[in-house]
Amino acid sequence: MVLPIWSLGVKYRFHHPERMPQAGAFVLSPNHYSEIDPIVMGVASWHLGRLPRFLAKASLFKIPVAGWFLRRSGQIPVERAGSSSHAAIRAAEELVEKGRMVIVYPEGSLTRDPDLWPMRGKTGAVRIALERGIPVIPAAHWGTQQIMPRYAKKVSFFPRKTVDVIIGEPLDLSAYEGKPLDQATLLAATNDLMNAIAALVGELRDQPPPAERWDPTKHGQKETGRLDG
Repeated sequence: MVLPIWSLGVKYRFHHPERMPQAGAFVLSPNHYSEIDPIVMGVASWHLGRLPRFLAKASLFKIPVAGWFLRRSGQIPVERAGSSSHAAIRAAEELVEKGRMVIVYPEGSLTRDPDLWPMRGKTGAVRIALERGIPVIPAAHWGTQQIMPRYAKKVSFFPRKTVDVIIGEPLDLSAYEGKPLDQATLLAATNDLMNAIAALVGELRDQPPPAERWDPTKHGQKETGRLDG
């Protein structure tokens, strides 16, 4: 019921859809700049042949329509406080063990970059990939801000919006395989992932991404709503 209604308001343009694996476990890591991103990428994944499973902030489950979709499609609510980030990683790993795809937003929350470029990432996505020996695939979307701008509380479907989605090549993690998964290794691999995501966003926007990722801690901003650790 939701998908036909969603399709009335959102048109997808897919770039390199052939890069989406059709079998086996992997981590899909997109950029994140709107509260409605999980639905945008969830529907996109369904169109590309994979049933989406992802970590979503618990607050999203309270949004009309969006919350219903998240609950019905078996997504994982993540609370903000306490050890939720570690619990979320464990839940994602359980999905991986079942050979499923899991969407993990490496930024952990909506980007703070003023121009909506990907910001500094957290290590959860690459940690899962390296620990489990599965691919991590960067992805990006652009146009979602026309449906629901960053920090907005309402959605707009009409006139119909167009969202571009691009799937990247699997991230080359060969330089990190067999190494101790210490913080230095995980941060280096995460930096590679964020560079790959930013390059995909730049391809969709037809602009070069910033040479350096936005770091909220350097701009006096508090990071909230983490989706990984």
